[in-house]
Amino acid sequence: MTQERQTDLLDPARATAFQVALGGVATIASGSELPPFFHQLYFWTPQPAAELGRDGHPKVGGLIPDMGLPRRMWAGGRLTFHVPLIAGITAEKKSVLESQSAKVGRSGPLGFVTLRHEIWQNGQLRVTEWQDLVYREDPAPNAEMPQPPRARTDETDCREVGFDSTLLFRYSALTFNGHRIHYDLDYARDVEGYGGLVVHGPLLAQLLMLFAVDLIGPLASFSFRATSPLMHFETAQLCRRGENMWVRGPGGRQCMQAVVQSQ
Repeated sequence: MTQERQTDLLDPARATAFQVALGGVATIASGSELPPFFHQLYFWTPQPAAELGRDGHPKVGGLIPDMGLPRRMWAGGRLTFHVPLIAGITAEKKSVLESQSAKVGRSGPLGFVTLRHEIWQNGQLRVTEWQDLVYREDPAPNAEMPQPPRARTDETDCREVGFDSTLLFRYSALTFNGHRIHYDLDYARDVEGYGGLVVHGPLLAQLLMLFAVDLIGPLASFSFRATSPLMHFETAQLCRRGENMWVRGPGGRQCMQAVVQSQ
């Protein structure tokens, strides 16, 4: 089984920079518990330019197999939060390729990859994460965009959030995500067929998790699935009813759905 191991010092400065980028106040110091999903800010895998694909991601063929499809999307994931990670202490990330498969959908060939990550600190498993990726072909010229699903409207809690190119750039920088759909408008529009810069799926998931913490306290688990892209110039609503959460975009379209459980 293909595996990777990384270690990283969970620098509190990176976490506070993210808090400020989201419009909050810097509160994290060495010894502080990190909010859920903040491990995305760490465990960078820098590669020289020659080892990057056309989209800015590292070339496939290592942990992620080359399935011959150029477009990558983070389709969703599942997380179990065993014990909070602590800022200022070194942690280890163990990653394995859990599954891969291929099929043909309405838009053409699709490749599915699931990675499993374990985050350890002080000899204790802190977070288990399953990351679901989808690979697909470039869109055909003048191809119609698939019709997005409609979002629920029966939420009991709602928070409006806005985005811009600066926030997307800062999140890409803090997570060392080189995917050009998040900062290169010409590439996003002309090569991958989007109407603007694409808001990161993990950023939407992160905002849902932080909203959930505000509402129900520490999280035991969180699962999410991206259902339609949100552009950098659009506002959205974070919604919750019971264990169900979702992101509602303009026109009532559903951009993400999620299930949350508290500790």
